[in-house]
Amino acid sequence: MHEPMQALSSLRRRLIAPSRLLPVVGAALCLVLVAVSSAHAVQPDEIMSDPAQEARARDLSRGLRCMVCQNQSIDDSSAPLARDLRLLVRERIASGDSDQQVLDFLVARYGDFVLLKPPFERSTLPLWLLTPLLLAGGGLALWGYSRRRAKAIRAAQDAPPRLSEEEEARLAKLMAAERPAGEETRA
Repeated sequence: MHEPMQALSSLRRRLIAPSRLLPVVGAALCLVLVAVSSAHAVQPDEIMSDPAQEARARDLSRGLRCMVCQNQSIDDSSAPLARDLRLLVRERIASGDSDQQVLDFLVARYGDFVLLKPPFERSTLPLWLLTPLLLAGGGLALWGYSRRRAKAIRAAQDAPPRLSEEEEARLAKLMAAERPAGEETRA
């Protein structure tokens, strides 16, 4: 009778141990799938036959913003517009354009926004300064709030506590009872 219980216990341990690893393995598998899916945004039919030109195209694509995703390069994006831009880059390279000519063509067509790192110019000044200004403004607002709050806390600690009418009446009654009989109240 004791042997079947041991066999059942052993079987249970073997089944439970892998189930504890299942969430970890699942999470790792999801991370691998996400990483692999974004790494293969460039379709096989887009790849150029010349490895040097393909390397140039990939390098340029990493610096160009996907107009749909906006936080991804066209090299990482699987949006149809990103594919069109990748094909356009490859077309321009195949026709003999230099990297700068390809970039100039795209900037002329889409503006500086197409570049993931726009140049520091008067027209792009808001793009460069908006984030630091927002962070500084938020920091100043937080600093001002904490100063006002600290001041209010100090004022509340320094002020005498307020008594309710009932507490004041009880206090007056207690103080009247403690006074010697001949002493007058001052008001």
